[in-house]
Amino acid sequence: MADYVIKKKDIEEMEGLNKTHFLNPNAVRTNKSLGDKVGLTGIGFHIIEIAPGHDSTEYHVHYFEDECVYVLSGSGEVVIGDETTAVGEGDFIGYPAGGLPHVMTNTGEETLRCIVVGQRLAHDEADYPRLNKRIYRNQGRPWQLVDIADIAFPTAGKKS
Repeated sequence: MADYVIKKKDIEEMEGLNKTHFLNPNAVRTNKSLGDKVGLTGIGFHIIEIAPGHDSTEYHVHYFEDECVYVLSGSGEVVIGDETTAVGEGDFIGYPAGGLPHVMTNTGEETLRCIVVGQRLAHDEADYPRLNKRIYRNQGRPWQLVDIADIAFPTAGKKS
């Protein structure tokens, strides 16, 4: 059963992977992917740590995948759409697929530590509205990042 269980002591001793978001150099975090360690493929389950002044990611919205965050310690703020909300220990944030764009920033003086859970579907699309970019992610293919202005939206029902 050891492959299915990670003991608290082992989690605490995990080094974690330092990550910087490819579109936001201020989005720096340490990521412990517990779900990967036990072989989960349909969801990601991570403990992340964000230093003061840093973002969790680039402001974005997923069209097909749900995400959520539970704050273990520290404080910050989340921007969801046009609203900013302070968050801290014990708070839960849900980001439904196709909902509003969002980002979290550590506005406190200590490390912001959270559990982040998200679906891992074979296909997802996400927009980065502040950058006017869209990413397409399809299983087995490289990610595709495009300028939203360059996407053609044909009229529904129009025959060519």
